[in-house]
Amino acid sequence: MSKVILLNGCSSAGKTTLAIALQNQLQEPFQHIALDQFRDGMPSRVRGLNSPPGDPGASGLNVVPAVLDGQPVTHIQFGEYGERVLSGMRRAVAHFSDLGCNVIVDDLLFKRDYLEDYIAVLNPDTTWFVGVKCRLSVVLERERKRPGRFPGTATSHFEQVHEHGIPYDLEVDTSSAGVEAVAEQVISRLAHPPLAFRASRPHISDP
Repeated sequence: MSKVILLNGCSSAGKTTLAIALQNQLQEPFQHIALDQFRDGMPSRVRGLNSPPGDPGASGLNVVPAVLDGQPVTHIQFGEYGERVLSGMRRAVAHFSDLGCNVIVDDLLFKRDYLEDYIAVLNPDTTWFVGVKCRLSVVLERERKRPGRFPGTATSHFEQVHEHGIPYDLEVDTSSAGVEAVAEQVISRLAHPPLAFRASRPHISDP
């Protein structure tokens, strides 16, 4: 059966780097599907910069300045079109899996609803839910060095993406460990059945 590794963490936590390392270290091929790919595929007119309600830029992905705990941050807001794209991404992951393709998903679960949708469309017996975490100071330094990143983006959802209330199958910390070592932690966890999605769907009985 095909496997799905769902990586969730804030921007610049190291999800994409980890996904590539996993592709290189796993014996089976895994397709990498990332939120960034779907974001970049949106028309530029629906990717706004502090676009007001009703403006096309607010309908897709809108980058909005805000203040959090007295510090300037950058919020990411999805409009009606953006939410449809995200729903399509989750179903694309499920369809790849249904066709027998292993998948590594690189996502940011801004809302509990996003996770619940994944739970609804993916097989709980073949989906490993991995929390990718990192010290905020390291995240901010990575964000500073990455081109095209708005300052304060990671800070705005640093805790938010992990507030879904569902325990992970595995949590990894990319603050100091090398990516190959972190990937080995994930690969070791794949040797044991996943529990996170199954625990969230108690109506599914054991085989």
